[in-house]
Amino acid sequence: MSELVHLDVSGGIATITLDSPANRNALSAQVRRELLAHLGTAIADEATRVIVLTHTGTVFCAGMDLKESRGAGAEQQGVTEVPRILGTIWDSPTPVVARLAGPARAGGVGIVAACDIAVAADSATFAFSEVRIGVIPAVISVTVLPRLSARAAHELFLTGETFDAARAAAIGLVNSAVPVDGLDAEVARYTGMLALGAPNALAGAKQMLRRTRPEAMAEDFAEMNTLSAGFFASEEGQEGIRAFTEKRRPAWVPG
Repeated sequence: MSELVHLDVSGGIATITLDSPANRNALSAQVRRELLAHLGTAIADEATRVIVLTHTGTVFCAGMDLKESRGAGAEQQGVTEVPRILGTIWDSPTPVVARLAGPARAGGVGIVAACDIAVAADSATFAFSEVRIGVIPAVISVTVLPRLSARAAHELFLTGETFDAARAAAIGLVNSAVPVDGLDAEVARYTGMLALGAPNALAGAKQMLRRTRPEAMAEDFAEMNTLSAGFFASEEGQEGIRAFTEKRRPAWVPG
């Protein structure tokens, strides 16, 4: 089986690339396993000063692989692995920079929020589309809500509306929205600055900025896991997933 997530280390920068463009870099079981493994390797490498999380294809990450989630139980839904991915990025003592040349949806937005720095092409779009398929952005809320203003969170979580990179920057989801031809230069600007910081000082600064007890985040993830699993397994959730995969409107949409 070909690898769907790659790790390349050069000049103190570990680049982790989501390479599953056929399913819009969705978080399939294989992608989840490989992403966790590569994050662990990069964090454990003392020579790595910065981690860059990027992608191939036109989409950064479409969220959970709904074809796998259809009729699946909690384990198959990834509700145990996604919190580990988000928590690993969030708690990483090595700074993590997200590089988005394309859209992020649902769980993909959770990954962006977990990163310390996020740079997006101005053509990238975002959405918390969960409610439109009968589920809720429960697990990713643990990393997303600390980033967003309360008004923006209420609006975007409830409507599922697509918003652009400029809006994402304005509400705190990403740090910078730039033309796509300037994306790599902007990422390099951030990684260059981060590399100037002392490793232990950077780790300490991250811990100070988070101000969240690890056990508290673990409790939040556990609670949100249970909530998420219930919605995925619900009648609405399964109908929404079927409608999405069958490219039709869910039964609850009027008309």
